[in-house]
Amino acid sequence: MDVDAFVAVRSSRWERLRELTRSRRITGPEADELIGLYQATATDYSRVRTSAPDPTVVTRLSTLLSRGRSLIAGAHEPGWSDVARFFLLSVPAAFYRVRWWTVAMMVAFVAISVATGWWTYSNPELLAQMGTPSQRQSYAEEAFAAYYSTYEPGLFATQVWTNNAWIAARAIALGPTGIGPIYLLVANAMAIGQAGALLAEFDMLEVFFGLILPHGLLELSGIFIACGAGLKLFWTWVSPGPRTRGRALAEEGRALISLVIGLTVLFLVCGLIEGYVTPSDLPSGIKITIGALALAAYWTYTLVLGRIAARHGETGDIRADHAEDTVAMAG
Repeated sequence: MDVDAFVAVRSSRWERLRELTRSRRITGPEADELIGLYQATATDYSRVRTSAPDPTVVTRLSTLLSRGRSLIAGAHEPGWSDVARFFLLSVPAAFYRVRWWTVAMMVAFVAISVATGWWTYSNPELLAQMGTPSQRQSYAEEAFAAYYSTYEPGLFATQVWTNNAWIAARAIALGPTGIGPIYLLVANAMAIGQAGALLAEFDMLEVFFGLILPHGLLELSGIFIACGAGLKLFWTWVSPGPRTRGRALAEEGRALISLVIGLTVLFLVCGLIEGYVTPSDLPSGIKITIGALALAAYWTYTLVLGRIAARHGETGDIRADHAEDTVAMAG
């Protein structure tokens, strides 16, 4: 096939199609003409690709057909609107629905860690089980602080991020057992309490809180959210209400996907704070303030946007028009 001759004969048709695709408004007859020209040009494109695949002509026709297809079939809604909707409605709604579970986990954690710390500090035999006096002193005066500056900040932030995500994933995955989230919460609370007791033994609680609070305020909140979500999943299985257990667990499980993605972002922020702020030379008051502001931002995001989303019926689950057909439930 003579490509130059073919292009010369068909150019007027392609040019007309280009004009129609660039028109902001087209009439009924023009719409019919557009469809006809699109079909004819698609045939031309196929012939060029098969008989004489000239790159310039192929690119020209491919672009032209893409524009025509958008007008005929309709362009997809921009993906950014879905992303914005997800982070402004779905994620805060998922956080909002577990807010009281989160608070309950926080209260339990603080109570357990304080009780563990006080009991360990008050009993020399328990302190002795944690090492010799010189080992405990080395931990309090050197190892505890050195942990936050051993690695390069970016690498350390990544390690913290993945570790926290792993703990949260286990808390949620083990949620249906009812035991997994409680075990993880208690284990972490006791570890924090024992560490505090070791530093209190050498009058270094100021160092303890100065290093724990900047990142810990938000980091531990993420653990509370995950454990609370896991237990909420367990309670859904115990008391599904008017829904069948299968449907209730499916709906709660899908809503937790939004929560997990939100936690991923939250733990990323925690990692950055722990990697760059906690080991920095900033005064402890400023570092703790940064952590407190991060925590305040989370609760503002959850309570303000979450409440609005909940009022509009958002749960963190997928949109109703994307969900599968379901049968009616009693009640």
